[in-house]
Amino acid sequence: MAVSNTVQDPRMNQQQYVRLVLDCYRRTPETVGHVRPADRRMAIELYKRRIPLSVVKAALILATARRMFRPPESAPLATVRSMHYFVPVIDEILNKPLHPDYVQYLRSKIDKQLDRQRGEAGYNSTP
Repeated sequence: MAVSNTVQDPRMNQQQYVRLVLDCYRRTPETVGHVRPADRRMAIELYKRRIPLSVVKAALILATARRMFRPPESAPLATVRSMHYFVPVIDEILNKPLHPDYVQYLRSKIDKQLDRQRGEAGYNSTP
């Protein structure tokens, strides 16, 4: 079964949706880690387009995996500074939905890489 590209949860109002989208974006690796007014406007636009939260999350994960697992000889990429960066990936997933197991696989791979980076930097992963 693919990630749902149907209408978002009808019980979720705009404020809840925007808060969840922005929280996911803020916590996404490879981003600046804070939200700008343009990001809030983008989240509202996604709500108005009725983009399911699952599609937004899958796009954040897919784009992050693509950024993190590039060939080592590739030039470094700049930090993502805007939610707009993810819009083409959202549209890609709407056109060709991802299987939830694949999204989970990518999430796991990202988490393992982040744990490895924290270990190399001398961070303790437990609070």
